[in-house]
Amino acid sequence: MTLTPTRRRFTVHDYQQMAQAGILAEDDRVELIDGEIIQMSPIGSRHFAAVARLTRQFVQRFGDVALVVVQSSVRLGEQQEPQPDLALVKDRPDCYAAALPTPPDILLLVEVADTSLEYDRRQKLPLYARHGIPEVWLVDVTTDTILVSRDPGPSGYRTSWTVGRSDRLAPLAFPQRELTGLELLG
Repeated sequence: MTLTPTRRRFTVHDYQQMAQAGILAEDDRVELIDGEIIQMSPIGSRHFAAVARLTRQFVQRFGDVALVVVQSSVRLGEQQEPQPDLALVKDRPDCYAAALPTPPDILLLVEVADTSLEYDRRQKLPLYARHGIPEVWLVDVTTDTILVSRDPGPSGYRTSWTVGRSDRLAPLAFPQRELTGLELLG
């Protein structure tokens, strides 16, 4: 008898149980994508600086109208628990103590990419679109640009454009609260 190798896909429940059992440590840089536990790239200084800069700008500009969540998980489905670099989510009195943010709670996700650019573009953007995330910004620290993606559909985002330092940008959820590319990219 020949055995064919099969992949074991994990659910969010399995993933959380592994963390509770200590199989996954709290400081492990992993996320659950399509039922697979994915090791995330280490955070370099440029990535760190970009996340810190964006966090400062987001808290100042949107902290009174949304929660700014930094490098925390969001739950997109039974086999999806990615960890975007930043998220703007609807404010809730319990600050999501009862459950992680899900697609209806998410206003904007931001991924900061250095070595992970192709993975984020080919895997995470389509994942976010399939789950109806209204807007994603992919910050490329190597080119100092932001790929803005909106209008999600089953096969990806229908609208995308690139923003540079001399451009202006506002989240779809808060069009009156514009930021400059220089404020976002440094």
